[in-house]
Amino acid sequence: MFRSSVLLALLCGASAAHAELRDYCPDRPGIGAPTCTIDPGHVSFEVGIADWTLDKAAGERTDTVLAADLLARIGIGAATELQIGWTGYGRERDRDVSGAVGIAHHIGDATIGLRQNLQNPDGSGLSFAVTPFVSLPIGRQPIGDGTWSGGMTGSASVPLNDVFALTLTSEVDAAANESGHGRHLAYSSVEGISAKLSKALTMAIEYQALRDRDPGRHATMQLAGLSMGWQPKGDLQIDLGANVGLDHRTPDVEVYFGVSRRF
Repeated sequence: MFRSSVLLALLCGASAAHAELRDYCPDRPGIGAPTCTIDPGHVSFEVGIADWTLDKAAGERTDTVLAADLLARIGIGAATELQIGWTGYGRERDRDVSGAVGIAHHIGDATIGLRQNLQNPDGSGLSFAVTPFVSLPIGRQPIGDGTWSGGMTGSASVPLNDVFALTLTSEVDAAANESGHGRHLAYSSVEGISAKLSKALTMAIEYQALRDRDPGRHATMQLAGLSMGWQPKGDLQIDLGANVGLDHRTPDVEVYFGVSRRF
């Protein structure tokens, strides 16, 4: 009888703990960073299954494919999460003006970050967060950077009504030089509108402006993105998205899809 009572209590406690979990809020998809954090003691595994980018300029064409782009988000506090990311595989195919083709395929770099939410860690209402991060050069160019880099993002979510919210993300980086040696200043801003179309379906439209001060070439880039996420279950999301370059310095198009799961 005593054992039965203990077992019942444990089951009820587990059920109550599960019921108290915040709504699942993956980092994917989209350009900007969300403000929410993962519940303490839980982890979100988020995988970019496939990502294709096309960049055409002055008679040259570059196709880049990424696969197994992994991010683990581990809840370590009421409003704090540890982030560990790694690009498992990348392939770049270049065709120059003469028609010559070069192909490179490598693993990418690893990234470690720490997100601290400053208000409303579930991302509801008016919410803010900051995320410092560092990238470790375990990969090789052109998929990896060849040297370490780091930066910080600041993100905000401002509800407009029960469906729409304004999203803002600013980022400043000590970005790796294209040469693979040294770092330079890069900074960007992302503005977007997110929409909760139903309990399971969300959509976002975003615009990004980025300034990159690489010693080899300074560049200002702009792109627009559209993304959607579908949650058939409370701990599972399937997503897809596309980005389009708005100027000649930005890659022409990017298409991606992935899946996220909370445990």
